Amino acid sequence: MKFFYLMHMAEELVDIFDEKNNYLNYSAPKAEAHSLGLWHRVVHTWIYNSKNEVLIQLRAKDKKLFPNMYDVSVGGHIDAGETPLEAVIRELKEELGVKAKKEDLIYIGTFKHSTKDRDIIHNQFCYTYFLKKDLLISELKLQTEEVELAKFIKIDELENDLHKNPKNYVPGMEYWNEIISKIKDYSMIFL
Repeated sequence: MKFFYLMHMAEELVDIFDEKNNYLNYSAPKAEAHSLGLWHRVVHTWIYNSKNEVLIQLRAKDKKLFPNMYDVSVGGHIDAGETPLEAVIRELKEELGVKAKKEDLIYIGTFKHSTKDRDIIHNQFCYTYFLKKDLLISELKLQTEEVELAKFIKIDELENDLHKNPKNYVPGMEYWNEIISKIKDYSMIFL
């Protein structure tokens, strides 16, 4: 019994919401949220630079959800009691070693997603941010259990590859297209 309690305590907890993003006043282990399809919150950060490129990551081959697929620059669950902005700053540091302040981040919106991969049901509200930052891939400190590699790709090349090779990317074509459109709009402002 004590062993189970210690394992449960070490497991990442996420706050649980209804389908309209209303907090249900309880938290659950992330694995339970995925196995039962409970609605929870995640963050995405899209890093783009002054060369009109966006940073994408290849998810680690041992990830339970969408291994070896290209994904947003940084993504992760919002821990129980954590704000979306706190989660973005934490995830940037953990996954890529990138330091950011809240004033560096541009909130784009919250997107509702529902995906399934094998026995994982990922019902999520995705709080999405942009970070304009000129950095070198060699400066990144990849969290190897999360990220296999990271690379910059021209926005137009990403858009073309998504349509030619959608199986190489985490599902959600409508979301990817919307974000790419917004990155194009923002990159014109910040060039």
